[in-house]
Amino acid sequence: MSTDNIRVSILGATGYGGVELLRWLLPHPNVTITAVSSESSAGMPLEAVHPQLTGMGLTLSHACDAQAIGDPQVVFFALPNGETMKIAPQLVERGVKVIDLGADFRLKNQSVYEKFYKMQHTCPKLLSEAVYGLPELYRDEIINAQIIGNPGCYPTSILLATVPLLKAKVIKPTGIIADSKSGVSGAGRTALKTPYLYAEANEDFCAYGIGTHRHTPEIEQQMTGVGVGEAVITFTPHLVPMTRGIHSTIYAELAKDLTAADLIEILTETYKDSPFVKVLDENHLPHTKWCSGSNNAFITARVDERTGRAVLCSAIDNLGKGMASQAIQNMNLMFGLDETAGLNRVSVFP
Repeated sequence: MSTDNIRVSILGATGYGGVELLRWLLPHPNVTITAVSSESSAGMPLEAVHPQLTGMGLTLSHACDAQAIGDPQVVFFALPNGETMKIAPQLVERGVKVIDLGADFRLKNQSVYEKFYKMQHTCPKLLSEAVYGLPELYRDEIINAQIIGNPGCYPTSILLATVPLLKAKVIKPTGIIADSKSGVSGAGRTALKTPYLYAEANEDFCAYGIGTHRHTPEIEQQMTGVGVGEAVITFTPHLVPMTRGIHSTIYAELAKDLTAADLIEILTETYKDSPFVKVLDENHLPHTKWCSGSNNAFITARVDERTGRAVLCSAIDNLGKGMASQAIQNMNLMFGLDETAGLNRVSVFP
């Protein structure tokens, strides 16, 4: 398969995820964007909706029209949950690669999906074929995949910090607590609900989805898949008054008498060949601003000797490593490119 000019379509190109995909893909050396869609703005030039993208010469088609997206080699779905499954089977049958930035193909268990997302899964056969798109953990599987369930932003931040330690059997899989904070862009561009209005979110801080958040089964599925027993996590997300970024602080009971240096050594060894994961030493803790606009993840570990717990810290850009740039990292692997192609950018600072 030629990788000199990968034909790409983006469905849902006007939301935050879609625009972030465009920002990364436009300068990508191996990509040509052939079609973009938006259900709310179909028929309009892309630049009429996003003037910062002037000059692309693309017109928005209807989001869920499998024929209107042309002849792509890969389609990125940046659509609401439940939309990708409507046309993914047609694309897979045509041999098109599918990367879903939503939740339709993250969970293997159909009943769990239907319980947490309150809708019927209409193509459960594809759940077994889909690969969970966290490259640092499933690189080999992604290379040969045709359909990718791109991870959620919160799970990305939590799993990168915990899975290596679970695999090494140095933390226990039960009783894990993840305390995560996200910027307002995580709610999406069209979520015109009161809590996300400027006057409501600014100078405010709140928890939400306690014990019920949809990312909980996704996180537990991947932790349990490590093979050290069924994982149980208490996951509480929070909304913070910033545009981009996620910071997760994770607490886990130590299974062995180890120091922070021991845990950091395990993380460092795990990610020695992963260019986007930055393991910090004992003198530094992650900041969300370090990740803004990049595909990088910053992680580190500490030990609370008094409680016998590991305290893990992780920071990512929710729209980058938590969504769009991670999806492109998956695309690179699927097409035999260097996984860093088009993604080597430092963060926007300050």
